[in-house]
Formats: sequence, structure tokens, C-alpha cells
Amino acid sequence: MYKNRTSISFLRLNHIIMCKLSVIKFSLFVLLIILSASKVFAQQPFRIMFYNVENLFDVRNDSLKNDEEFLPGESMNWSNWKYWEKLKNITRVVTSIGEMHSPALVGLCEIEGDSAIYDLTKRSPLRAQGYSYITTDSPDERGIDVALLYQRHQFKLLEKHEYQIHFENKNARPSRNILHAVGRLINSDTLDVFVCHFPSRRDGKRESEHLRIDAAKLLKSKTDSLFATRKTTNIVIMGDFNDHPNDKSLAKTLQAKSLKDDLDAKSLYNMFLHKMKNADFGSYKYQGRWEVLDQFIVSGTLLIDSTKTQISNNEACVYQADFLLLDDDINGGSKPFRTYQGPRYIGGFSDHLPVFMDLKL
Repeated sequence: MYKNRTSISFLRLNHIIMCKLSVIKFSLFVLLIILSASKVFAQQPFRIMFYNVENLFDVRNDSLKNDEEFLPGESMNWSNWKYWEKLKNITRVVTSIGEMHSPALVGLCEIEGDSAIYDLTKRSPLRAQGYSYITTDSPDERGIDVALLYQRHQFKLLEKHEYQIHFENKNARPSRNILHAVGRLINSDTLDVFVCHFPSRRDGKRESEHLRIDAAKLLKSKTDSLFATRKTTNIVIMGDFNDHPNDKSLAKTLQAKSLKDDLDAKSLYNMFLHKMKNADFGSYKYQGRWEVLDQFIVSGTLLIDSTKTQISNNEACVYQADFLLLDDDINGGSKPFRTYQGPRYIGGFSDHLPVFMDLKL
């Protein structure tokens, strides 16, 4: 009888030990899955792209905006079919730049507010990539805004702000607001992202320069505030600035330096300023000349080797995939394959080429 009780107790003890071992094994298994997932996220490239998509208007009339040009039956003969083709084309560009992954951040300009971005991210083929987004609500007369698409597992949105540009010339047409997103990266760093579309040169470069200087003053005040209040300041500014890196608004007012200058954590650097001498370099072609209007401007912290978040190889690129280009029969070389050539629909992508760069986390 005593032996039987001992055997039963031993069996119970053995069962308890085996159960606990199973629990430990299961816990270790779950931990390995979590660690593996974290490793995958950490190894996934953190690619940032910016793209002026050239007049992404929906087909609905906004009575408060001057969007009549891009409505069915109006001067540009816009249509549902052309609109959805445009969304497919943007999806193709984003997917191509991402290579095997979706870019973590996608800045866009020349979009007609929330409705167009909702259709792009939720109803076009881009919906498969699971982007969340934020947009501005600008006073621009045509209803043009800027937007930021982001992958939530790579960029946790903490704050969203937009800043209206108040011009010294009170008669100036209102422009696009500057979008400011604050996010947490997977390495726990905070990243401040600005998406810009500075006032155009429609009235002439010199005649409109003061408008872009006013925009740069506003942007400078926001970045100066971040430098003053954050211990570590990681800033990425992207946009169509309608000025070159060496023009007054960016080089003097914003004080964005060249990568060839000494690095300082509390300064801004234009990723394309040192490339200005290359005649074939640019994202936009005007009268046969390539122009560098679409740019990245970053804080020095992202260029210093000792920081947790760095720009890979301290390099940004213009994306020049063959499908985005046409032969330039008049001026030679190539030119962007745009959606419209004047009033004529040619079914391309945009009059601008996208730009991109990678972060190492």
C-alpha cells in the first residue's frame, strides 16, 4: 500500500514537472516569435520618399475651392477612369521605390485633400500596403494639400500639426500649409517630419521669391524651437520647395548647409546642395534644364555616426526608373513622363520625379 502511494505521488510530481516544462517551453517559443518579429522590423529598411504627384484631383466638385478645371467635361477633361488610373500609377511608383518593402514614410504634394488620399490608401491597389495617413487642410484656392503616408509598425504617430504661412504681402494668394508629424521609431528615437509645398513660381521666380522666403521663415522658427527643446533632435524635412538648394529661401533663410560643411547636431543640411554642379541632376525639367526642386533637408544628428538613427551612407537619391521617363526629343536626354502635356492627357505619372533616402535604425 505504501509503495503504491509513493508511486502515485511520484507520478503526480512527474506530471507537474512535465506541465511546468511545457509552460516554460511554450513561453520560450512565444518569446522567440516576439524577438524574431522585432528583428524583422528592425532589419526592414526604413525608406522615406517624397513625390509631387502632379494634380491629384478627385472628380467631385468642391464648391469652396477652384477645382473646376479638373472636373468631368471641363478644360482638362478629367474623368473617373483617368482618376483611378492616376491612383494606380502612384501605387506603381510607391511599390517600385519600396522594392521588396513598402516605404516607411511617403510624403506627397499636389493632392486634393483627404478625399484623394483616402481613395489612394483605402480603395486603390495601394490599400494592400496598409498605410495610415494624415493630410493638411490648407487655404490654397485650388484645394491643394500635402500628405504623409506611414507604416504604423515603423512610425508610431504621436502628434500632428499644420502651420499656415502668413505672408508679409497681405494681397498674396494663400498657399499650402506645412505638415508636421512627430513619431516614435522602433529604436525609441523620436522623429520630426515636415512635408512642404512652398509657393510656386507662377508669377516669375524673382517676383515670387519673397513668398518662399516667408515660408522658409516659418519652417525655420519651428525647427529652431525643436533644437531648443529636444535633447536629441531628429528632423526630416521633405518637399517641393519651388527653389533650388542654393536659392535664398533655403540656403540663407532656412540656413540649410551642404553635406560638405562641418557637421553640427543643431544645424540643418540639404541632402542635394552638394550636387548642384551636376547639370544632369534634378527631379523636374524646365525648358530643357533639370531643376532640383524636390529635396530632403535633415538635422545634423542624422548624419553623425555615433547616433542611433542615421541616414544610410549619408545619401539621398532621385528615382529615375525608366518607366517614369520619356525621350526629350526637343532638348535631348530624357524628361518626366507626366500625366498631362499642357491640356493634352498623355497618361503618364507626374511632371516631377520622386526622391528617396534610407534611415539606419
